[in-house]
Amino acid sequence: MNGCFNLYPKGYIITLFYIFVPERVNTIRMNTVNKYGQPLSHFVKEKRKALGLTQQELADKAGVGLRFVRELERDKPTLQKDKVNQVLVLFGFELGPVPINRNKLIHEKG
Repeated sequence: MNGCFNLYPKGYIITLFYIFVPERVNTIRMNTVNKYGQPLSHFVKEKRKALGLTQQELADKAGVGLRFVRELERDKPTLQKDKVNQVLVLFGFELGPVPINRNKLIHEKG
């Protein structure tokens, strides 16, 4: 089952592609650019630095691993949405649905 969804943390447009894999249902594929062209990875890194946190400290506070924080800040294309939310909630944000601009979809059939 493949689908395309957009989620955002207040102003960020994240294009998600769900690929059904039974053991990793929460895995998402993201194109994480906000309406200003800034990737989600930059948003997280800027917020972390503004709070004076190291990647390890952010990982500890969010309850995720250091590797996950590094992958998020490097804009890894596949991430687990529950873990992304664990990090974003520390900054007062979360993922959520937004409408898709169908003119910008590259792989749309029809």
